[in-house]
This record gives sequence, structure tokens and C-alpha cells, in this order.
Amino acid sequence: MTAHDPLSDTPLPPVHLPTRPRDDADGPGTAQVPVSPAPAAGEAVLDEPAWSSLTGAHRHLAIGNEHVLRYPSDVSPFVGVHDWEHPEVWDAILDVFGHDAVVSVSHADPVLPEGWRPEFSIPGVQLVQTERLAPQPEPEAVELGAADSAEMLALIELTRPGPFEARTHELGRYVGIRRQGELIAMAGERLHPAGWTEISAVAVHPEHRRQGLASRLVLDVAFHIQQRGDRALMHASAANTVAIAGYEKLGFSLRRRLTFGAVRTP
Repeated sequence: MTAHDPLSDTPLPPVHLPTRPRDDADGPGTAQVPVSPAPAAGEAVLDEPAWSSLTGAHRHLAIGNEHVLRYPSDVSPFVGVHDWEHPEVWDAILDVFGHDAVVSVSHADPVLPEGWRPEFSIPGVQLVQTERLAPQPEPEAVELGAADSAEMLALIELTRPGPFEARTHELGRYVGIRRQGELIAMAGERLHPAGWTEISAVAVHPEHRRQGLASRLVLDVAFHIQQRGDRALMHASAANTVAIAGYEKLGFSLRRRLTFGAVRTP
């Protein structure tokens, strides 16, 4: 790996996907969560990765009903929808979020019913690992958890790689690099669709870029993903062409273009 690291030089622009669920729906275990089938051999689960995660690896965090599931608001804003074409899906969203709420929408561009309003829309890309990816453990990486949450949030606020909440670290394994005790770089696991794990929250302090830290952490996270038998995927803003080129250099390739956005309920 060269010292020049395009991933750490160009952080992903912020993608804020806020939600405002009803106050009585913020604890896991309130939903009769459908169970995902066995891990898929192909990539179909990547078309709705949040749904696959919330009916599989993250089932213990799921809140919602048979059509729509979400994470607790302090874990992640992402929402899983089983079938956008189902006639009951919009009522199901209202049941989970209530009226005049902002609901994140990703991996879909649904036609909104009357009274529903778009909040924002950001073009994005989904990348998946190829045989060129050569994961390896990072000797300098330390695992991060609840005790590191404040530092992780501070680094995210400084670099803005995408949505990250106080309990996002509960979604998977997060690692960082410290220098003189300060957390200067991090990356970790977010969505867990069956057979896959998303690498996310890749962040490097501006004063420590051009050292290859982001690439080293991505490869470390990918190494442990593969050790479990999963494959790695990533998401990025389509506008962040330099970061995408960096991920492709590591061994990821474009699977699909998609949209990150949010809608407001009536």
C-alpha cells in the first residue's frame, strides 16, 4: 500500500438520513420480525440490505411490522422495506413512524402517494468485493466499543463519512488507530445482509491523512468479514469519485447505482 491514500484524503460527503419515530416505538423487541431465509448464495439480498439485516443478523434490534422495520434511532436511521409494491406498505410505514415524520429511504425510488413529500435525494453507489481484494489484519488497529463512543462521534463529526449515532458501534466490529492516545482513524461494520457485511464509517482525522490509514483499516475490517465467511460491500455518494476510485483500487467494483434519501409522512 502506498503512502498516498485517496480514501483518507477525500472523506465521503455527509449523508444525513434522519428519522423521527413515535416515542413509544423506540425499543427493540416490539415487532414480530419476519425471519430471513438462509444466507443467499448470490447478490439479491443487496437490493434491500437493510431488510435482510433487520430480519437476519440484526433481528434483535428490529422495530416494526411485517412490511417495514427500522433500527432504534440511536443505532441507525436506515429502514428496511420488504416490498415497496405491496398495497399495505405505506400504511405500514405510518404504523411504525407516525404522521409528519421523516423516514429514510435507500436502495429504492418509490412513487409517493398523495400527501407524502420527498425531503432529499442523493445519488449513490453500491460496491462489492472482487477477487482482487486482498484483506489483511492491521497490527495497529484496536477494537472500539461503548467506552469509545464519544471519541468515535467526535471523529465522525469532524470528517462526516455518513450517518453514525451513539450506538452505531453495536451493529458490528469497529476498529480504530490511536496516536498518543487520540483516536485518529476508524472503520467498521454496518449493515449485515445475509452472506455479506457492509464496511462503513471510514474516517481519518484531517491532520493524519496521506498515511494509508483508511485503506489499512478497510482491509482489516474486510479480513475479519472474510474470516466469518461473509463478503464485503460498501456504499458511497456517487459524487465522491476520488473515494470510489480508491475503493476500486483496493479491489471493490461497482454493483449498482442507487439513491439515498428521505420522505416525510403526511
